[in-house]
Amino acid sequence: MANRKLPSRTGLPELSDAQFGQWRELLETRMGISLSEQRKPLFVSGLRARMREIGCEDYQAYYQRLRAPHSMPEWAILIDRLTVHETRFFRDPDALDLVERVLLPGFAGPGGRSLQAWSLGCASGEEAYTLAMLLDRALTTGPDTVPRFGITATDISRPALDTARQGEYAQRRLAGIPQEYRQTYCETLSPQRFRISERLRRRICFSPLNLSELERFPLDGFDLIYCQNVLIYFDRGERHGLLDRLAGRLAPGGLLVLAPGDVLSWTHPALERIRCAGTLAYQRRVDPEARD
Repeated sequence: MANRKLPSRTGLPELSDAQFGQWRELLETRMGISLSEQRKPLFVSGLRARMREIGCEDYQAYYQRLRAPHSMPEWAILIDRLTVHETRFFRDPDALDLVERVLLPGFAGPGGRSLQAWSLGCASGEEAYTLAMLLDRALTTGPDTVPRFGITATDISRPALDTARQGEYAQRRLAGIPQEYRQTYCETLSPQRFRISERLRRRICFSPLNLSELERFPLDGFDLIYCQNVLIYFDRGERHGLLDRLAGRLAPGGLLVLAPGDVLSWTHPALERIRCAGTLAYQRRVDPEARD
């Protein structure tokens, strides 16, 4: 008797190697996402979850649906299921300490120029709001000081961005926010919910962005590019090319902050590695003749 794939406990059959190959190619072509064999279980879990939601029991039928014209709304939902939104406030203290020590002193004080930051893969907003709290506190030097900064926050998931724009979170998420920040930037809505203050929410522009289409992103000249746990969706060769393009979006003296382990051997002639325990960061060299 010939071997055949048995149904999984979800009621759907196992995804065959040929079908997985189809999906890998489609994700690479459409979204620039590289899907390794090691990530197959996570992919299949997200795929099945979405198929169950819409009552689809055939991988090939769903695959054809996503290849059809006008499929982008369904793509957006599926990508939200496939990407990991594990995040929290003040998640990376070493990286935040680096930003505070290396970058922010050059912007503090009266007459300082405006700081422009970019949070890539901002998910549901916790990272972007963390940066906003850090910048607002560091750049507010007196009771009448209005700190000059703005944050652009991007993610591939539109549902996650909708959550981020609302700035409302479960009360348990407060545990990750230091007390001194809670008192200034968090408003209680109910025993179960709190909201980030309007003062910070209006400092951040949340926008959808697929990094495989980075050339369509019109902004550059950033003083801070904060890009952690995003490169895992790209293979090693693609990571280097993406980082080269991000380096070109930095202003002189600007800081590129990655997650340790994101990339092992990348260098760029315009950037200098910043050595600090628990971080992976690069700073764009300043050309004295290019300064205002």
